Amino acid sequence: RPSKRIAMKWIRFSLLVLGVFSLCCATAGDSSGIKKMKMQFRVFEEYTQALYQRYPDIRIEGENYLPVPMYRHVASFLSVFKLLVIGLIIIGRDPFALFGMQAPGMWEWGQGNKIYACMMVFFLSNMIENQLMSTGAFEITLNDVPVWSKLESGHLPSMQQLVQILDNEMKMNVHMNARHHHHS
Repeated sequence: RPSKRIAMKWIRFSLLVLGVFSLCCATAGDSSGIKKMKMQFRVFEEYTQALYQRYPDIRIEGENYLPVPMYRHVASFLSVFKLLVIGLIIIGRDPFALFGMQAPGMWEWGQGNKIYACMMVFFLSNMIENQLMSTGAFEITLNDVPVWSKLESGHLPSMQQLVQILDNEMKMNVHMNARHHHHS
């Protein structure tokens, strides 16, 4: 039956494309992680613009706050494992047979519903990876001195709080510099 063979080749090709798409997107993370990052970046941008207006000479830098190494390693392993599982689903190999085990019902379902199974593995894995990599940090330092920690306080400072903190720190720095120059 040539039409059935062509259909099966098309389905295998589609699954291969899905696998390649998964591989390409694995480093990008899923959309919820991207939204979260954009939201935090947007807050950072808003604060930066407001602070530049008030303090034109200040240099503001933003960087990612990495999670503990154990979480990073688990997320990296999960990323590779996810691609391996998706590859096995696409090519139809039963990894359980290698260990002399009977395939669980979930694997059998995945073989009958390859597209859904690949998507499920991809999105569930990305959700866990993003959770492992997310710290929720919004740490603020002035001249390498910590002035605010979202990790410690549990929330972002309001713009008013941040300006007050920076004003106090800068007044203290000016006062310390004046004392230092006075003694020299």
